[in-house]
Formats: sequence, C-alpha cells, structure tokens
Amino acid sequence: MTDEPRSYELAAARIEEIIKRLDSGEAGLRETLDLVREGRELVEWCAGELEAVGKGLEELRLDELVARLERGGAGPGGAEPGGGP
Repeated sequence: MTDEPRSYELAAARIEEIIKRLDSGEAGLRETLDLVREGRELVEWCAGELEAVGKGLEELRLDELVARLERGGAGPGGAEPGGGP
C-alpha cells in the first residue's frame, strides 16, 4: 500500500474488497501475496486509528472528571459520590 487511506471507512471497505477477492479463489499467487500485504497494512492502519480515537475518548473522560472535581465533586446526578440522597 503506497498511499494511506483517507478515512477509516474507506480502509474498512477496501479490506472487505480484499477479503472477497481472496475468498473467490480467483486470485493468482502473486495477486494473493499483494492483497495479503495490502490488507495487513490496512488492518495495522485501522488499528492505529482506533487507538487514537480511544485515546481521544479517554482524554475527554478525564477532562469531564476534572471539570466535575473542580465543581466540587458532584456526580452525574448532582449528588456527592458515596453520599446519601
């Protein structure tokens, strides 16, 4: 794979195409090798994208926690954590 995909969705779609082509049994040895290499690179790229998104979500959750703590520790319902009604 020479170019990085423009989006996760495009990469996933290309992986689906590769799988269909490999499953068809019509690809020759050289094409199979090329498709497997491309598929592996795409899977690795997608894994990196998912990891980056996961880190972003984690940062958002941490920012939300910090904001709650700065407001005095109120939980989601406005009550203190571990406190009574």
